[in-house]
Amino acid sequence: MQIILNGHPHDCGDGTTVTQLLHEAGYGGRRVAVEVNQEIVPRSVHDGHALRDGDRVEIVHAIGGG
Repeated sequence: MQIILNGHPHDCGDGTTVTQLLHEAGYGGRRVAVEVNQEIVPRSVHDGHALRDGDRVEIVHAIGGG
């Protein structure tokens, strides 16, 4: 299936969860905010939130510094 990830087409397997996508995209273990179709997906449901064909996903991560 194909989703839009941070504004770009991205192929992933049927039933891919937010957690799986984060690992595929290199965000595993990072503190990120995830939005699917303009709605925030709480971290507590990343494991159970399956993506669907055509979903628009935005991943934002904070970068510390000073």
